[in-house]
Amino acid sequence: MSNLALYVVTVAIWGSSWLVINFQLGVVAPEVSIAYRFAIAAGLLFAWCLVRRRPLGFTRHDHLRFVLLGTLLFGFNYVAAYVAQMYIISALNAVVFSSMMWLNVINSRLFFGTRIAVHLWLGALLGMGGILALFWPEVSELAWTDRTLLGAGISLAGALSASLGNIASKAAQERGLPVLQSNAWGMFYGAVLTAAVALARGVPFNFDGSVAYVGSLLYLALFGSAFAFGAYLQLVGRIGPHQAGYAVVLFPVVAVVLSIMLEGLSPRTHTVVGVVLVLIGNLVILGWRRPRAGRGDGRP
Repeated sequence: MSNLALYVVTVAIWGSSWLVINFQLGVVAPEVSIAYRFAIAAGLLFAWCLVRRRPLGFTRHDHLRFVLLGTLLFGFNYVAAYVAQMYIISALNAVVFSSMMWLNVINSRLFFGTRIAVHLWLGALLGMGGILALFWPEVSELAWTDRTLLGAGISLAGALSASLGNIASKAAQERGLPVLQSNAWGMFYGAVLTAAVALARGVPFNFDGSVAYVGSLLYLALFGSAFAFGAYLQLVGRIGPHQAGYAVVLFPVVAVVLSIMLEGLSPRTHTVVGVVLVLIGNLVILGWRRPRAGRGDGRP
């Protein structure tokens, strides 16, 4: 699959996931839903590996990498996002989490010595500005209390965790570890970690048998996890976290567009400005040097 196809698949699925997640909230605690999601996704990937006769045996050192991947990308990242939502509005959460773009750029430089071109900084700046514009009415009315600062700090920690998870995935791919099996084991360990956090907090492991909950859970497990993470992390391995990470700011744009189409949301000036800035930033980052289908690390 070409880099462009991987990018489109990632953005389309995760953008729609923003709406689907709403059906997960209510009866079941967020941590428990996350554990269910990644346990199902891991099971699907393990089953696919068996059908395709892909090896699942790895060394202890490799499993440590899988644990790291699961902790950073499929565990703490999601727990932090949901906990942050207890303290801050979703708009601020989205704005803070979009800082993962900057963190990916910085971490690519620190861990891989990637030289970061000026247009990448410019594209990231446009993207973050677009996200801020999208949610400006909500963010502008915030009172910066200790509670808000705590929530923003937790959200930033989640963004850092996700960025380091990107780095861990790229490092694993450079060691020759396949994305499919890495994701299967990583999601398994992520599910175990999230379940352990839920148990430690005394959260009950109940289940919602409604069509809405079960359907959204299966969608998030199959498409939002097994498919989308597979596509995104392949992209990370090919063009680098510093370029692939821009997909983060396109998710809310897709969600807003879907809300306009399906939920009757009326676009306002700040919405249009935000979408335009994000799209321009996307063109600056990916259009400046079009990603090729061949394997590369995105270095200038």
